[in-house]
Amino acid sequence: MHRYRLILIWLSLLTLATVPLVAALMSPLLAWRQPVYIVAGVAGVFALVLLLFQPLLARGLLPGFSRKLSRIVHRRVGVSLVLAVIVHVAGLWITSPPDVIDALLFRSATPFAPWGVISMWSLFISGCLVATRPLLTLRGATWSLIHQTLAAIIVVGSVVHVVLIDGTMEVVSKWFLCAAVVVVTLVALKRAKPIG
Repeated sequence: MHRYRLILIWLSLLTLATVPLVAALMSPLLAWRQPVYIVAGVAGVFALVLLLFQPLLARGLLPGFSRKLSRIVHRRVGVSLVLAVIVHVAGLWITSPPDVIDALLFRSATPFAPWGVISMWSLFISGCLVATRPLLTLRGATWSLIHQTLAAIIVVGSVVHVVLIDGTMEVVSKWFLCAAVVVVTLVALKRAKPIG
């Protein structure tokens, strides 16, 4: 790949990743919030940012990364994604347990809650399947189908969850990030073979 093209792609990815994070941290809505709430919110934004890179890593499409390195980083990003979601939900639980319980039981009045919960459980199921894959007798094609289906649910649920929230994320950068996550996921799903 031409060096300038590689630089342009990385600058675009880093801009899409960092601007929403910085904008969220500078939101006036955080002025009187508890630190645990701020950490929970940032963890949620960080999880969305990780979803931008995860499909690219899954298909070895991240510029400058070998397929072997992509495989290693994909797994570590997956673990980081699970941890980020745990921090996000745990922080919200600490600040408002009834709201989290209502969301988990799908009785929340907020339209964004069920999408987040569906995405969360899909992520946890995916993580458990990855962790237990050596014990499973799934063939490659079956494994790919299950993993890709869960990935699609995670992305759709996360994006809808974020789009419906009128919160600390700045609107324009949020929409650009969400659109980019959807696009890279679609590109990755069209690829024939995962890197493993």
